[in-house]
Amino acid sequence: MTPLAIIPQPFLNVLEDVLQFWHDFVGGGTGSWGWAIILLTFTIRILILPLTFKSVKSMQKLQVLQPEMKKIQERYKGDKQRMNQEMMKFYQENKVNPLGSCLPLLLQIPFFIALFELLRSDSFQSDIAGNTSFGPINDLAAPLTDQPVVLAFMIVLYVATQLIATLITSIGGDKTQQRIMLALPFVFVVFIINFEAGLIVYWITTNVWTIGQQLVVRKMYPRPKLEADGDVATGAATALVGKSKPAAGGENGSAASGKVPPPSPRKRKKKRSGRRR
Repeated sequence: MTPLAIIPQPFLNVLEDVLQFWHDFVGGGTGSWGWAIILLTFTIRILILPLTFKSVKSMQKLQVLQPEMKKIQERYKGDKQRMNQEMMKFYQENKVNPLGSCLPLLLQIPFFIALFELLRSDSFQSDIAGNTSFGPINDLAAPLTDQPVVLAFMIVLYVATQLIATLITSIGGDKTQQRIMLALPFVFVVFIINFEAGLIVYWITTNVWTIGQQLVVRKMYPRPKLEADGDVATGAATALVGKSKPAAGGENGSAASGKVPPPSPRKRKKKRSGRRR
């Protein structure tokens, strides 16, 4: 095993068994390990699909509550501790988890690390021996540094799919957070250059899955229309009218509604008599 050894061995064994199953299923034991890695990626994403749908609902609820959250932040901007307390109270009262949208991403990390360890393990090196290629890739269990053209193509493919997935996922989200997420693929390029080719295949596949998944999710769970500013203004105007309107009606109530009260009959009569003179 690799010296990293973060993931427990039983978990690695299960992952290797699933990978072996897809390898045997695709080509009867002679299929490409690249397709096995792609099908393993689909298996992982299907397993966490229920949590993905739950996170989408949580994100949409947070978007609806965003105006109220901004009010709390503005009200206690001079007291960070009080602001955090009020925000936590707000989350509890509305039964939302601000980290709910991150759960699917966090759950993918153990699988990513496990595949990283598996590709470097002696057992997988033995399994893949004699069948290491996948398309233009010579060795799925080795970095692509000796194939610069293929490496450049895979890097471009990774960055493009990651950017598209980020843009689709973060529509309507915080702009600052969106910029950070869009910058991450370029930062990760420095690291994935030395990753095993199979790991890059896994990463590109999960990006493509995310793109397709988000398109389906947006059809199933349309983004709520936020009219918070208009609602707040309408509510304030309604409250103002309710407070200023007297019980029996009159000038105050007419002014609050924006209508000028008509002149009294006596005043009209005086004006007419003045014109006769």
